[in-house]
Amino acid sequence: MRVLDLDLRDFRSHHRLHLKPGASLTVIAGPNGSGKTNILEALHFGLTGTSCRAAMDRQTIAWKESTTRVEVGFENKSVVHTTAVALQRSGEKLTTLDGAAPERFEAGLDRPAVLVFLPDRLSLITGSPTERRSHFDQLTASLDHTSAAMKASYTRALTQRNALLGSAQRSGSTPTSLSAWNEQLTELGTGLIRSRDETVEALSEPIAEAAVSLGLTGELVLTHRPGGARDPDTFRSELEERTQQDINRGFTGYGPHRAEFIFKREGHDLKSTGSQGEKRMALLSLLLAERELITQRTGTTPLLLLDDVMSELDADRRQFLTNTVYGVGQCVITATEFEHVPAPKDDAVVLIALGQPPEEELRAA
Repeated sequence: MRVLDLDLRDFRSHHRLHLKPGASLTVIAGPNGSGKTNILEALHFGLTGTSCRAAMDRQTIAWKESTTRVEVGFENKSVVHTTAVALQRSGEKLTTLDGAAPERFEAGLDRPAVLVFLPDRLSLITGSPTERRSHFDQLTASLDHTSAAMKASYTRALTQRNALLGSAQRSGSTPTSLSAWNEQLTELGTGLIRSRDETVEALSEPIAEAAVSLGLTGELVLTHRPGGARDPDTFRSELEERTQQDINRGFTGYGPHRAEFIFKREGHDLKSTGSQGEKRMALLSLLLAERELITQRTGTTPLLLLDDVMSELDADRRQFLTNTVYGVGQCVITATEFEHVPAPKDDAVVLIALGQPPEEELRAA
């Protein structure tokens, strides 16, 4: 997948902007506050329909403006497409692909693959288990679309079982229909656990290799604590044994909706023992591993958006990262100085400087 151009209006600090990225690498350099990260966010917004930074999408609309529009032209498997997102401050949003609003794109099934590194995305390591489950479920769905349907079915079955538990708590009796939902949760839950296991296993080698190359000492290991038994018979038995406990609480406390993904370095949870720099490198290692895995499984290399990744790397690590992202797929990377990204000088590389006077705010060289 390759981005051909970006057009935006009234997005964050940019009122008008047109950009043609390099075929392989685009380096956006400028001082803090010049709008580098906003361009990465606009690319993500245009391609996926959601912001990678804002809690609410309408926060992306430029100050004192009522709407924003982002349009991205891209080529995927030799076919050229145009995706556009128009958003009003009221929250109304229209997403189109080649002028239409396809349901599969809205559901995230046919969206272009985009991986993004932002310094404030460390919450993927330090935040709640919910955020990690969501991240790895999205990754798994990008590798196997059937897993998204399985997750949705599991969530519906879980909601129904929880409703019955609440009813049983109020009435003081166990409904006979509970066993039917136990069967559904067993089938769907163990299937979901297997899908997550497969994703984590596939990431294990590339994430460890990337971490070593980026200078993270000690082996980086991603582990999956599934929240329930992998064996269907054991899962079902555990679920049934916890019935009264679940009734007392009013919700299901067993299953993959309670799963956890843990980043470990030298056997210790990075969430509680790692420094900020180590967590940044772990997150970057994960994204590089995901990029490799998605490319292998789908034949399409995701767009990689890297914000301020070079600031904590020495010269050797900067060279490794540049070599890794150059020539395979497409990457847009921000830095305060062009010198921080030792990119080759050829036609596949575009350098963009921000921070000039408004009439020269965007310059390509």
